[in-house]
Amino acid sequence: MSALLDSFATAFDSLAARDAAGLGESRKAALDAAMRDGIPHARVEAWKYTPLRSLERRSFVASDTTVAAYDVALLDGIPAPRIVFVNGRLDTAHSDIAGLGAGITLQPLSQVLREGEPRDANFLARRFDRADEIFARLNSALADDGIVLRAEAGAHAAVPLHLVFIGAASNGDRAWHLRSLIELREGATLTVVEHQLGAGAHSHLANAVTHVHLGPNATLNHARVQDEGATATLISRTDAVMAKSAEYRRLDLELGAGLSRHELNVALHGDGAKLHANGVLLATGKRHLDTRLGIDHVGRDSSCDLTWRGLGAGRAKAAFHGGILIREGADGTAANLSNKNLLLSEGAEIDTQPVLEIHADEVQAAHGATVGQLDATALFYMRSRGVPAEQARALLTAAFCRETLAVFEDRVLRETLTARLDAALATLETA
Repeated sequence: MSALLDSFATAFDSLAARDAAGLGESRKAALDAAMRDGIPHARVEAWKYTPLRSLERRSFVASDTTVAAYDVALLDGIPAPRIVFVNGRLDTAHSDIAGLGAGITLQPLSQVLREGEPRDANFLARRFDRADEIFARLNSALADDGIVLRAEAGAHAAVPLHLVFIGAASNGDRAWHLRSLIELREGATLTVVEHQLGAGAHSHLANAVTHVHLGPNATLNHARVQDEGATATLISRTDAVMAKSAEYRRLDLELGAGLSRHELNVALHGDGAKLHANGVLLATGKRHLDTRLGIDHVGRDSSCDLTWRGLGAGRAKAAFHGGILIREGADGTAANLSNKNLLLSEGAEIDTQPVLEIHADEVQAAHGATVGQLDATALFYMRSRGVPAEQARALLTAAFCRETLAVFEDRVLRETLTARLDAALATLETA
């Protein structure tokens, strides 16, 4: 067994909440499955571009029960309502969920496990049957906090809810496993902004799984800003299910971490469901970013529009897999995927893999992927108008990425996310 799995087995033995809500048996089964199948090797297709050999040799200890110290200035610009976790532990001192709005409830998973009805935590019992779903299995076994967010039918939030997850410096390498549920019932509307941030130098591992359930005619605007520390490891997975005429608008800004992998799986079960999911992969320095989309069209007349942009600079690597499946009976589906990437240095690498599988009639589907460099003609035009070379490259690069932010109609939200993106672009290493 690897050092990584050994350390997780030890953490499971001391997990205080492992039997809470009647989950002991399912948690043990998830751990046993992870231990049996082990860490995926490079010949496993889902992990082809993200080798885990170095991570497999590392050991982690569970986070302290106390909240690690960090500079609270990190929260400047993140208004209430917000909930804050530091190294996987709830920071009640800097959380403020007042003003959520009528019909909207938010609880830490730790509270649900301790005080709630067992059925309120049953999403933790979901099985992951594929051997390559190693981190989802480990999350099922070891998660002891996260959020449970529910919007009742017709509920509407006037302001965004901010979910803040901070990795902070502490003694030793820590690991935490967060499990979350975002559930919108019929006709509900909500905006959620996730912030995955780093505070101080650390080499921790965060493993997060989020379930999104959208009822009929529900609308969720969901932004995720991943700006963890340069040596942090972040494994994230989002599984969404959409009912009839639901709408899911999402943006992922992958700006940080030493190793970051995010899986976005969306099942459009209901007729007329609409998904708009955009993202930016900013791979700079020695960073490794891996994003996998799995979009599953089941209902009729559903649609997905996916616009992803990648930047490779320094000696970084980025991998993108965009998978779209249109099942038999999903007639009238409209699916579009665009993945364009820029290489800004000779040492950077970007691998892209668009996949389109169609088993239905009367569909409109297209996908495309490119890897190239900045447009020489556009650069020449700007230089001829007196714009310095470095500034011209910066302007073209920013414009290339900002296209993705059009996914949101809210002007204030777009401006906030644009500022985050521009700040990250200003630190690009092009050598």
